[in-house]
Amino acid sequence: MNQENKSKIEKLLKKVAIKYDLEICSLKIRTNQNPCVIEIIIKKTNGNDISLDDCALFNTPASDEIEKLNLLNCSYVLEISSQGVSDELTSERDFKTFKGFPVNVELNQKNSKTKFLHGLLYEKSKDFLAINIKGKIKKIPFDEVLKISLCTLKD
Repeated sequence: MNQENKSKIEKLLKKVAIKYDLEICSLKIRTNQNPCVIEIIIKKTNGNDISLDDCALFNTPASDEIEKLNLLNCSYVLEISSQGVSDELTSERDFKTFKGFPVNVELNQKNSKTKFLHGLLYEKSKDFLAINIKGKIKKIPFDEVLKISLCTLKD
């Protein structure tokens, strides 16, 4: 499949997605598989979570539009899914959901040396992040925090 045809499919699917308050995050067409696989990753425009029902609801109109274009001259499988959960914590909801979970905190110290801390997410306020490191609570000012990511206990 050439890039022009992929672009046509993607443009059309973006228009269809808008009707369902969805956004296309990515479109991959794997022509090296038999049958060909069209993988569409969607998210809701309002930021809410994608459910299995959302994916199923988008499947039929997406498939219908792909068929109408008549650009694929082979059989294909249509896979519609969500972005999944990101490891990086960014929203207030993330911090509430993952309180008590192990996190890596990447710090930017004033002397420009980057440092990592590992612990359990304890609290997030407007001004600081608190993590439990081996039973001791460490408060980190947000101006020193570069990134907060979920990790495993081994990390």
